[in-house]
This record gives sequence, C-alpha cells and structure tokens, in this order.
Amino acid sequence: MDEFKEEQLPQKNLEQMDGQVCPMCSKSTLTLSQYETEVPYFGNVFIFSMSCSTCNYRKADVEPEKTGEPCKYTLDVEREDDMKIRIVKSSTATVKIPHMMNIEPGPSAEGYVTNVEGLLHRVKSVLEMEKEAEEDDDVRKRVKNMLQKLQRVMWGQEKLRIIIEDPDGNSAIISDKAVKGKLSKT
Repeated sequence: MDEFKEEQLPQKNLEQMDGQVCPMCSKSTLTLSQYETEVPYFGNVFIFSMSCSTCNYRKADVEPEKTGEPCKYTLDVEREDDMKIRIVKSSTATVKIPHMMNIEPGPSAEGYVTNVEGLLHRVKSVLEMEKEAEEDDDVRKRVKNMLQKLQRVMWGQEKLRIIIEDPDGNSAIISDKAVKGKLSKT
C-alpha cells in the first residue's frame, strides 16, 4: 500500500480569524478556522479548528449539520480495500480497537474526518510514542507486537475490529460493512 495521505474534502464557507489569544501560551498567535463540507452518505458537517504558531497547540472538532441519536458503529477490517472506508469521529466519541487500545474523549480529544488507514496511522503514532517511552521490556515487546499487527492489517493480511461509540451521535463509519447499533448506557 502506498504511503498514507489523508484526503481533503471540498470546503465551503471558510472563515479564518488570525491573531487570537492562545489558551495555552497566552500569545496572540492562535488561528481559528471554520468550514463546511459534504461527507458522502453522512451529510453536511462543520469542521472547527484552532492552532497556535508559537506553542503548536491544536484542537479540532467535527459537528454534523443535523444531530443524531447516541450511536455505536462496528467495523471488521478484513482486507486492504477496507483502508479506504470513511470515518467521521467527533470529539465526544470513543474509538475502541479490542486488545489494542481505546481512544477516549476528553478535553484534548479531537474530531476529524479520515479513513480506516488514517485512523490506524493515528493509533500507530500513539503506540510508537508509548514504545519509546516505556522502560519495561515486556511492555515494549507487547507494543512492538501490536505495531506489527497494525502493519499486517494495513496490508490486508490480518483482521481487526474498530468500534466507535458516540453519545452525541456525531460520528459514523460510512460503509455497508459497518454495523450501526444503539449505544448502551452503562
């Protein structure tokens, strides 16, 4: 598979405000951006982002034009073609990859529009940082095995399950292969 390049969606109504005060470094070098785009089979979404050129602080979120019901999407990634399946993840969603990791919502959580390959590259980056920072050899070996599994999944040689749970209903996996269910309250 070629090196991952996250595709860009056509943007409308771009609003950008430069010179805002950054909440992290308090410098007036924060840029706020907002734009609207159409995600096929999902609908119109608004993408909000902020980034600071001084301290590199970033935050982004995705909100659909129409709000949804709490939802849970499950996708079994089984072949290389599945890497192209579109994912819309809001900042309130939890991404679960069983036996590997959970990406929990919180103050630093981001929303984004990507595909399975893009999500797996995000997971890979987190695992690589964890492996470098870990001192326990057993944990490093376990993380190394997870990274190898991710690579095999991207090559279509191994299967993986992705679960997205969003209490606000602002996330989706856009594919006939994805199973949409109700989010159970625990």
